Amino acid sequence: MKKVFRIIIWVLVAAVFIGTFVFLYNNSKSKETLYGTVKPEKATIERTTVLTGKIEPRDEIEIKPQISGIISEIAVEAGDFVREGDVIAKIKVIPEASQLSSAQSRINNAEIELEDASAKYKRDKALYEKKVISREEYETSEKTWQKAQEELDAARDAYKIVSEGVSQYNASQSNTLVRATITGLVLDVPVKVGSSVIQANTMNDGTTIATVADMNKLIFRGNVDETEVGLLKVGMPMSISIGAMPEMSPSAIIEYISPKGNDQSGANSFEIKAALNIDNSEGLRSGYSANATVCLAKAEDVLSLPESVITFNGDSTFVFVQTDSLPKPVYEQRPVTTGMSDGIKIEIKEGIDSTAIVRGAPINQ
Repeated sequence: MKKVFRIIIWVLVAAVFIGTFVFLYNNSKSKETLYGTVKPEKATIERTTVLTGKIEPRDEIEIKPQISGIISEIAVEAGDFVREGDVIAKIKVIPEASQLSSAQSRINNAEIELEDASAKYKRDKALYEKKVISREEYETSEKTWQKAQEELDAARDAYKIVSEGVSQYNASQSNTLVRATITGLVLDVPVKVGSSVIQANTMNDGTTIATVADMNKLIFRGNVDETEVGLLKVGMPMSISIGAMPEMSPSAIIEYISPKGNDQSGANSFEIKAALNIDNSEGLRSGYSANATVCLAKAEDVLSLPESVITFNGDSTFVFVQTDSLPKPVYEQRPVTTGMSDGIKIEIKEGIDSTAIVRGAPINQ
């Protein structure tokens, strides 16, 4: 029994040894690599670049007050459509003490002048009726009295403007009414009722009551790297893709390329603007992120190969062309002249024709 058991053990050891030897021997043998093949074919190759940017209105108008004061009423909110001349807000005037005092002083002086002119006019009228003074003197006195009346009215109106911001002669066009200067969509209303506002002057830009834009006139604003800006020209078309609205792909035309670069995160880029060609801007919002695809160069109906089958060696390019298939494929290295590439396909200018069979990627690895 022990002898049989010993024989079984030796048989197992021998089997493991032989199996290991066969495995190592098979692994040490070089395997023949099999390759796929491709044939050159006609194709249109485009070199494109993608620019990142935003969709913006061509013009965003900031509506500012023509008088300083406090917002007493706001008639619109962001998203409202307004027409030129529509009232956006009303301002309550807080008069300056010095201006108010000056306006009141003008009224007082005007009243004194009118009282004096009125008394003189009455005297001259009585004397004229008695033919004591000439008609010319009477008419001069009358005109002086009329001018004094007008001056008092003007002084009172000036006081009303200073104290209330409203003219008694043109209340509908009061500076206290802030109106839209263009027809468009209200993008932002950065103030609230009770906010103090300042009119624009040489020392201050003034407070923005609202921002209004015509959303029917949109542009793409983006940036292009300095390595590609030289390939862009005003008038070139581009295709726009909007992240928030993937179903919309409007076209655009480049209308501006900045002559000065901006250093952003260590990379020099140039701003570009392109006018969107869009029939319906409904749903589009200012500031939507977008990408613009621009065709930098294009080669139509040219002989091409997958770029992966090209062997690059310095400035030279090669392909392996099949010269025989039996008993096994034989390949010959041939130099080729390449042209435009889109990263997937590359143009073949010289070296092979459309009948060539080119070695592709290995298929048994």
